[in-house]
Amino acid sequence: MHNRGRMAELRLWISRFGLAALLIMLAVFVLDAQTQKKAPPKKKPTAAQRAALAKADSLRKVRQADSLRAVARAWAIADSTRRADSLARRAAELARIPRYRTIKQNAFGVGERLVFDVNYGMVTAGEAFMTVARTDSMFGRKVYRIEFGVNSLPSFSWIYKVEDRYLTFIDVEAIAPLRFEQHIREGGYSRDFTADFDQMRHVARTSEGEHPIPPYVHDILSAFYFARIVDYSKFAVGDTIGLHNFYKDKSHELIVRFLGRQELEIEAGTFRTIVVEPLVKEGGLFKSEGRIVIWLTDDERKVPVRVNTKVVIGSIDVELREYYGINGPLPSRIK
Repeated sequence: MHNRGRMAELRLWISRFGLAALLIMLAVFVLDAQTQKKAPPKKKPTAAQRAALAKADSLRKVRQADSLRAVARAWAIADSTRRADSLARRAAELARIPRYRTIKQNAFGVGERLVFDVNYGMVTAGEAFMTVARTDSMFGRKVYRIEFGVNSLPSFSWIYKVEDRYLTFIDVEAIAPLRFEQHIREGGYSRDFTADFDQMRHVARTSEGEHPIPPYVHDILSAFYFARIVDYSKFAVGDTIGLHNFYKDKSHELIVRFLGRQELEIEAGTFRTIVVEPLVKEGGLFKSEGRIVIWLTDDERKVPVRVNTKVVIGSIDVELREYYGINGPLPSRIK
């Protein structure tokens, strides 16, 4: 009777809600039965098992740490390689950029002014001066502005009037000119000439054209100052230094020959001197037809105290009369 009642109830549910309702009821019965089953109790691990698990976990952590360190080392090596490559490329780029030489010197400095008598035979015909006037900036470089001038005295000007000016702008570090100017007024003759020296690209751009130049070419005035920074202490008579002098439209070889030492008495005092001879054909401070001989103080300053040169007619002696602003003591002065 009981079973027949169950079956009747089931047929009633099916007739009312269909087969889907039956499946839902079966699922509910199954879940209810599973939830009522007790889960088997977990067994506690033994001490040996706990130790094994701890060791395995420790090894896993060690392996993870080693992996992280390996990755970090790999990144560091890769980054270091990238940096090294970048630095190498930068160094190569810098190596291709022309750089000025650096020469340290104590022979002259800003404020030096030298005044000379210009003697033509037995007559004082004029006055000359050489001065390191100041420092300027030119083409992004610091330069000495050096001026040389010579004027005939009024008593001589009626015979032959001279008003010459030379300027050179010498790179403070390289001791090489970046610009040269010449303004000549002699009798009825005049000439104005300028040259800008691109010492890195070896080009002279003048008021008369553009011309190639050798490395660290000089104008005649800058060459005069460069001769002052040379160490002649170990020179023997006849030893030379080689320079290049640019004038008008080309460069000329300029050899400075060491002639020896001499004690010299002039108006400015008595000095031990070095005697040198520049062998130059063009662009001198005077229109030279023969030898030019220069006496420099035999010390670190190498101040010019006398210049003797041949001109068109006769010879000219230029002797130091006064000096100011020297870049240090003159131990070569005897009295």
